[in-house]
This record gives sequence, C-alpha cells and structure tokens, in this order.
Amino acid sequence: MSGKSQTQCDLVIFGGLGDLARRKLYPALYQLERAGLLAKGNRILALARRHTDTDQLRVDLEAQLRQTVPADQLEGKVLASLLQRLEYRCLDFQDAAAYECLKEWRQTSDNELVIYMATPPSLYGVIARNLQIVDCCSERTRVVVEKPIGQDLESSRDINDQLAEVYSEKQLFRIDHYLGKETVQNLIALRFANNLFASQWNQNHISHVEITVAESVGIEGRWGYFDKAGQVRDMIQNHMLQLLCLIAMDPPSDLSADSIRDEKVKVLKALRPITPDLVETHLVRGQYTAGSSEGELVPGYLEEEGANKNSRTETFVALKVEIENWRWSGVPFYIRTGKRMPEKFAQIIIHFKPAPHYIFDPDQRHLANNKLIIRLQPDEGMAIQILTKEQGLGKGVRLRQGPLELTFSEAFNAGRIPDAYERLLWEVMRGNQYLFVRRDEVEWAWRWVDQLVSNWHDHSTQPKRYAAGTWGPVASIAMITRDGRSWYEDA
Repeated sequence: MSGKSQTQCDLVIFGGLGDLARRKLYPALYQLERAGLLAKGNRILALARRHTDTDQLRVDLEAQLRQTVPADQLEGKVLASLLQRLEYRCLDFQDAAAYECLKEWRQTSDNELVIYMATPPSLYGVIARNLQIVDCCSERTRVVVEKPIGQDLESSRDINDQLAEVYSEKQLFRIDHYLGKETVQNLIALRFANNLFASQWNQNHISHVEITVAESVGIEGRWGYFDKAGQVRDMIQNHMLQLLCLIAMDPPSDLSADSIRDEKVKVLKALRPITPDLVETHLVRGQYTAGSSEGELVPGYLEEEGANKNSRTETFVALKVEIENWRWSGVPFYIRTGKRMPEKFAQIIIHFKPAPHYIFDPDQRHLANNKLIIRLQPDEGMAIQILTKEQGLGKGVRLRQGPLELTFSEAFNAGRIPDAYERLLWEVMRGNQYLFVRRDEVEWAWRWVDQLVSNWHDHSTQPKRYAAGTWGPVASIAMITRDGRSWYEDA
C-alpha cells in the first residue's frame, strides 16, 4: 500500500456482528494494524441488535482471529492493540432515538467519521436518515455500502435516492471488492504505463478476450438471497462488468477517481444489448446438478437445503459481449462465471491476433497467436504465452509455447498480498474514491443487465444442466466453438 500516511478516523460498523464483518472486515483491520496503518487515535464501534457488550465481543473476536489469521502473521501485541480500539453498542437500526448512543460516543472525538453499512441494502436509507436525525452527519462523514445496490435499475435508483437525501456523491463509497485486488489495480498500470501493451490494445491486434470467475462452492446456505438474485445479478452486474470496463476503457486523462470512472461509464454505454434474436447465440444459463466437488459428493442446486424444486435461477452464465466503439469493433468478450466448478479461480485472457504471414510448420499454425494471462486468484500475477524454437539438434525450427511469467508474491518478495478489503478500508480512511463505484456506473450496468434478464425471460428457457465439478453446460462450449475458438483450458 502506498505510503504510511494515517488519517484519524472513527469507524462505525453497522452489522458489526454479521458474517461480512467477521470474515472480512475484522481480519482486514487486524492486517492494517499490523502494517502500522491505523492512526493512534482511530476508534472502532460495532453496532448490532444482539444483546452483548464490549468485553464479550473482544473475547469472541480474539478467539476468531487466533483461528483465522495465519500463525506466522499472528502477533499478540497487534491483536491486543486492535481489540483495545473496539467497542460495542446494541442498536435497533430502525429506532432513531436509539442512535443517541452513537452521538454520545462521538462527543469526545474530533476524528473523521466512516460509516460502514454491512447490512442488507434495504436498511441503507433507514440508517442514513436516522444518523441525520441525531446529527451524526457532516461533510467529513464517509459512508461505505456493499453490493448489491438493488435488484434492478428501479430498486437501485430507489436505494441511491435514499442515500443521496443525506450524503453527497463524494461521501459515498460503493464497494466492489474485486476492485481492491492487487492484479485488478495492476490492469491500469499494465495498460497505460507500458507502451508494449498500450499500442496493441485494440481491434487491430486483439482477436478476443476471455474473462472467467469460477467458484468451487455452492450457495453456502444463502438460498433465500441467491435464488432471487442468480448468478447474473450476483456476479455479472458488478464484478464481471467492472473487470470488463477496466480491460476495455480508453486511457483516462489522469488517475483521479472521476477520470477513471468516466472512462468506465463510456464502456458500459457502448455495450451492445443482447436482444431477443441474440439470446440463443450470445447467452448460456446453467444450473448445477449433483456431482463431485473437491473429491466429495455434493447435491444439486434443487437439492440444497430450503430449495424450491421448480426454481429456474441460474448458477452459471456464459455471455458473448460486444462493445460498439472504435477500439473494440469486432472483438468479442467471452464472459463466464459459475458455482460448483472444478476449482476456484479468476483470470482474464487477452488473445492477440497472429502475425499476418506465417512461415513455420503448417501443423503448428494453431500455436501462432500470443496470449496475455492475467490471474486474479488464487496466485495473483501475469504471464505472456510466447513462441520459441524447440531446443536440440535435428528438430529444425519446431515451435513451442512457453510463458514469460510474473507472480507478484515471488517477483516482489512479498510475504503476502493484501486482501481486497484491506486496500478498500485503507482507501476509505484516506478519502480516495478511485477504487469505488460511482452511481452512474451502477445504473448503466443495471440498464444492460435488465434488458438481458427481460429478454431471456421472454424466451422462457430453462437453464441448462451441468454436473457439479464440471466447467458448465456443453452449450457454453458450443457458444465459443461457433466462432472457431475455445475456452482457454480446453485449447
């Protein structure tokens, strides 16, 4: 993380006993404490409805962090220092009068206030209004909200309107945790600091792009949420479109938040709608059936606990996306994401066009295009697939593929790569918005997704079945094969 500058903040976590806070926020705060990035006067207040107290929360959190933080990173003094910052208040989020406890907690502090709403989006407006009622809002207040921002464009606007009644756009930090990943941030450096790529990053030199985010897990007990959302709303509308924007955007005029976000919005506006006549060729929806995952038998989606046996919600989606502008005309972006796939990984593959004239062995012509492989997880890094001559006498000029590889943890002698939430919390405390999503980005993404959902509903098609532990429905392979291409792991 850049610099060691610290900002005096009071961090208030609504939903401070919830799954997000325990799995992501507190471990991230521990690592920030360990890195010396929390100012001495920083305080943390957890708010939730459960009747407990500060001492018990500290005991519970210490036990949890001792289990979840790797042993070689666990330092008793650091843990004690973090827990000393932490306090707890029981609060009914709907009761405006109860917010007086927060006002009292703030009376002795002149720190900047960061509100983290680790709650369902339906509570964002309620919390914002109640904070305003008890005069806990000022121009120095920053507010973090988690996705999903709504279930469609209309609900997204409603939530954002409620927030806008209390806070300006400059105070709102909409989190998409993919934007906090080290490799995702490196996309901007890769593209715009290296003319080797910047000069080639267009339809003249790139044939197509793949973006894959695969999950090996199922719905992990989130049936109620997931069945209403599906993989398109849960992954495509935010994570996948954000990755696409960073790959496809034009160079920003500078590195300011609005310059970067302006260019991302241009990409979203240029996305070709997947109209009813394109649904069959540009979209594949899937739903996993029983199979094997990581060596264990697992149930199908319709056999999960609490399942609606008639559900048509997709757990997998593959898309052929086209961008209608000068840079990307004729370059398809193949996007896929799914649950219960063979492994957990996320990667972007940039396929470059072959040289205009081929002079080597005709049987090896299929090797002739270079690829840039950008790994987002689990091993963050980049590799360029290049062609060289096979070594040895008597082999002629036989070609072989090989990588020029950059693994971040090895190349930069980094003991660990910061988790996305560490980066995002750090940037919120510093007031930097460039890794967060602006309102018009959210709404343009929903416009495109809404028409997609509407058009496949008009087709009334059931999602294609695929066995857990496989790469999705056969139809997703057919979609890319029709264009004479294949998914990277099938090549």
